[in-house]
Amino acid sequence: MEFKRYQHVERFGNSEVNDIEMGVCYIFPKIDGTNSSVWLNENGELKAGSRNRELTLENDNAGFYNSISKNDAIASYLKKHPTHRLFGEWLVPHSLKTYRDDAWRKFYIFDVCVDSDEKETGLEYIPYDIYKPLLEEFNLEYLAPLKIIKNGTYDNFIKELENNTFLIKDGTGTGEGIVIKNYDFYNRYGRQTWAKIVSSEFKEKHHKTMGAPTVENKMVEQEVVDEFVTGAFVEKEYSKIVNVKGEWNSKMIPQLLNTIYHELICEEMWNIVKKFRNPKLDFKTLNSLTINKIKNVKPEIFG
Repeated sequence: MEFKRYQHVERFGNSEVNDIEMGVCYIFPKIDGTNSSVWLNENGELKAGSRNRELTLENDNAGFYNSISKNDAIASYLKKHPTHRLFGEWLVPHSLKTYRDDAWRKFYIFDVCVDSDEKETGLEYIPYDIYKPLLEEFNLEYLAPLKIIKNGTYDNFIKELENNTFLIKDGTGTGEGIVIKNYDFYNRYGRQTWAKIVSSEFKEKHHKTMGAPTVENKMVEQEVVDEFVTGAFVEKEYSKIVNVKGEWNSKMIPQLLNTIYHELICEEMWNIVKKFRNPKLDFKTLNSLTINKIKNVKPEIFG
């Protein structure tokens, strides 16, 4: 494997991450170090990179390559999982100087990836719940989510931003920000993208042992989708399109999404009105949640 650059994390509210909050979001602390990565090349040799380039002992990045080349735990992990890339933050002094003394010069893993020619970035991101126990087997440092929020709002995210002092010295304020990851989210360009909210205020919470609490915001649009956009409904409309076209092609995805949403509105609205007693619906949200449900029912066509 060769060096690959980590994706750009978009600011929350940017069109690139429009609707990322719809679904299950993992809220991670954002720490202020230097972006780094580790992998094995085709000869099984340990390699490391900064954000933009591969590193060497002679052309290091704040001592990261020198440190990682002596890290037996990292080497052992990659020998067991040779197709994995580890992305993380090498915590050395940058803008924020209020981290605890014992936090510095450590590699905090925030993403584990495998290479994929099918993805535009060339990387496929492994979900946190899958890679967490793999890292823990080798006692590797990683960023744990502060909270898991379903159908989040901006206020939910700001609360986590303001309540997070991860790795910060007591009484010295908060950290850099948060990163929002929805592992089922792909933007309108088909890219799997994360969102961030940056702030000068942050607060620490450790959830590695206890686990992150889950918050679900009940919304009528979600209840409508859960009730009416069933797996059978999705499969029925999918089969209709395949029968007409003779085969399935990824170019038919927009047709499937539009057809199911159209049928939901045209065929089920009276039942929705009766069941939920004239609900006030945000149709943009309803459409986004319908698309999420289709992706969950037919993940194989979105690969």
